[in-house]
Amino acid sequence: MLRGHRTWVFDQKPVIVSTGTVGGPFEANGALAEDFDLLHSDLWLREDSYEKAHKVMIEEAAQKAMEKGGIQKEEVQFFLAGDLINQITPTSFASRTIGAPYLGLFGACSTSMEGLALGAAIINAKGAKYVLTGAASHNAAVEKQFRYPTEYGGQKPPTSQWTVTGAGMALLSDTGEGPQVTSATIGRVIDMGLSDPFNMGGAMAPAAVDTITAHLTERNIDPSYYDLIVTGDLGQIGHEVSLDLFKKHGIPIDDSFYSDCGLLIYKSDQPVLAGASGAGCSATVVYGHLLNRMKKGELKRILVVATGALLSPLSFQQKESIPCIAHAVSIEYGGEHSR
Repeated sequence: MLRGHRTWVFDQKPVIVSTGTVGGPFEANGALAEDFDLLHSDLWLREDSYEKAHKVMIEEAAQKAMEKGGIQKEEVQFFLAGDLINQITPTSFASRTIGAPYLGLFGACSTSMEGLALGAAIINAKGAKYVLTGAASHNAAVEKQFRYPTEYGGQKPPTSQWTVTGAGMALLSDTGEGPQVTSATIGRVIDMGLSDPFNMGGAMAPAAVDTITAHLTERNIDPSYYDLIVTGDLGQIGHEVSLDLFKKHGIPIDDSFYSDCGLLIYKSDQPVLAGASGAGCSATVVYGHLLNRMKKGELKRILVVATGALLSPLSFQQKESIPCIAHAVSIEYGGEHSR
């Protein structure tokens, strides 16, 4: 199962049997609105706080995944998920409703692939039949915690990104029909000394490049093995930095098959500055749009590299730099790749 120092190859090929994706009003006006299972018209979701609304989205995405997978919540053996709020309370509170044995995860915006990698490892080791995993974020809740409440109307620089209001969940099983999780490369913390919380993409790009390089090396494959390599939320700035780093290291990756979830989810005329971010960014784009493309036969092999900035409001106030991480998971469906 272990290939090299940090890559798992799953010989049992755990199956993503179903997914559930939920978005907010900004996502409803975005480029991928048709790929969501449920879209809300406001940020409150009839709750009296953004954090409670955040929790509801997680519950809804989980319920959608279970419904589409044809199982009851009692059949889920492990729930692996997380978010960006202090002590991941929205996910932990949602787990009361879901009721499955729960492993709360925090990898910032890398949480979606952290959960998918761990869930696939559990299934691959025959530790469970059904694992539910995913991640979520809420624009107003995250802005309030990490920057300023949206009501404050603070100005942002062009390097900043828009936090996705969304939740994406995947139901994994040892049998069934659907895209298969074939390998995962676990990231290591990379800190280049950047400390600007309004330039997450630039801070996370080296971690993405490090993990992708390790994945290709340890699996002994060329980047062209994949129809698409997609990062989590580097946005425009981080995407360009990562391309420069690939070129510097002689790795043949370019825009023809390399993209970013933060550049896909919104339309060009939406005011998102450098793109999207948030733990729900990669979760909703992958579990909605990209898996839909795989099921249509447009993509056969993808590598999803979710990126995370592991800062907190306290670490920023103490003038710490931003440690970053990226986890990569390969998903394959339908035989030979299409490129």
